[in-house]
Amino acid sequence: MLDLILKNGRIVDGTGNPWFAGDVAIQGQTIVAVGQIHEEAAQVIDVQHQVIAPGFIDGHCHSDLMIFDYPHSEIKMRQGVTTEVVGNCGLAPAPFVPAQAELLQSYIQPVIGQTKWAWPWETVGQYMDAVADSRPSEHMATYVAHGALRIAVMGFANRPATTLEVAQMKQILEEGLKAGAIGLSIGLLYAPGSYTSKEEIAELCSVLPAYNGLFSTHIRGEGNNLLPSVQEVIWIAEKAGVSLHISHLKAAGKRNWGQIVDALELIEDARARGMDVTCDVYPYNAGSTSLTTILPPWVLEGGIEKVLDLLRSPKIRSVIREELSHEQVTWDNLICSTGWQSVFLSAMHTEKNRHLEGKHIAEISEMRGQHPADCMMDLLLEEEGRISIVYFHMSDDDVKQVVAYDKSLIASDSLTCDTGKPHPRLYGTFPRVFAKFVREHRVLTLEQAVRKVTSFPVQRFKLGKRGLIVPGYIADVTVFNPDTIQDHATFEEPRLYPDGIPHVVVNGKLTLSNGEHTHAREGIFIRAQHCCRH
Repeated sequence: MLDLILKNGRIVDGTGNPWFAGDVAIQGQTIVAVGQIHEEAAQVIDVQHQVIAPGFIDGHCHSDLMIFDYPHSEIKMRQGVTTEVVGNCGLAPAPFVPAQAELLQSYIQPVIGQTKWAWPWETVGQYMDAVADSRPSEHMATYVAHGALRIAVMGFANRPATTLEVAQMKQILEEGLKAGAIGLSIGLLYAPGSYTSKEEIAELCSVLPAYNGLFSTHIRGEGNNLLPSVQEVIWIAEKAGVSLHISHLKAAGKRNWGQIVDALELIEDARARGMDVTCDVYPYNAGSTSLTTILPPWVLEGGIEKVLDLLRSPKIRSVIREELSHEQVTWDNLICSTGWQSVFLSAMHTEKNRHLEGKHIAEISEMRGQHPADCMMDLLLEEEGRISIVYFHMSDDDVKQVVAYDKSLIASDSLTCDTGKPHPRLYGTFPRVFAKFVREHRVLTLEQAVRKVTSFPVQRFKLGKRGLIVPGYIADVTVFNPDTIQDHATFEEPRLYPDGIPHVVVNGKLTLSNGEHTHAREGIFIRAQHCCRH
């Protein structure tokens, strides 16, 4: 007898091909039959012509620590997500060395959050084991994160790595790849990634080809420096002979809107030369990050404690205020093109300032009778640098362009949920794609949208036999109603679950049933099966 049959569905199999009517049979962890199925099963669910699709893959998020506190992953499960890819933007809780643990923790905290217990790992492989031991409801996969790598070897030093330090980083990177990491991620906007030359990155990337590893990057500038930043990472990938994935591609700042067309052309030109380049996008016109990213890059040298020391100096504050007042050549000053009214505080560290969550800097500075730059610096001091922001700096038309691009996949870029007002993408990304970009604006067909959240990310991140409704594949399955699927999370009320996703199957076990979590915890840590070419 079969374990589960999903009957009477519109099967959108993940290939991008048109949907077809049929049933899906599951035995153990595997899809065993697709079509008209007449056998008996322990459980039969009539999905009443709703879509049966592969489980959705969130190919770029920051749930690295959240998975331990919330192993049921209900926020993602209710969106149909069965797998998350972490370790993005160079930000991850591994690898680390005990001497630099506090530095790494303060570095990642505004994006990834914090744990209230000692980390039982140091290496990427040990982190993978710890996630697997927590028995999550969803699958996880990870990169080796460059920020963690560089901090482990040389802290926050703003200088080129020595030959010995590069060798040490390459060794730790190789250990992570052998353990099953899918590649190397870097955040060129964030210190210490921003301190790293393209030549140094290319040398690190030289480790990747032997493991068929992917180079994933938050580029150095997404505003005025968008195009040179895209050219830089293409140069690195070409030099090292690696596949390139550009994270959350966007044109930030009003004066740069429309340049996204030129950025996509750079990707197409690289592909025409035989390079393997792709990108991801989230379906919103606002991003989310740490407030410290607004500061000039030189201020961030040495880690958060040194940043706070600088912000206490009237002389340094005057320099920062002056630099933020006009465009910069070497870094993207988005305050210039976007304005303080576009910077909303989403998470404060202390109870004292909790009432400021959801307010923008321009509003708070007016309340306090301060220049916005001084207000921002005072807030960072009051909150020990631990402030998360939502940043409205993108054009809806640009977002549509990247969503429609056939080499882009959809990802949430969601941060920790332990914040006051998280970006609504944490709760709404995947339903929003189907509600807004398929049903409302018709930017994508149903089949194209499913491919962008299933087989494409599975292929890109080498996640094994997932992402297709095909016999012999792992039974990660999402059932949704294409007419009613809808996100409800907003910037004002971000903690609202979506509608229209009744059932989710993970590793063959019904994990969401009629919209309710069954408490099944069948997720695994997916370790890349690298075809090592040593």
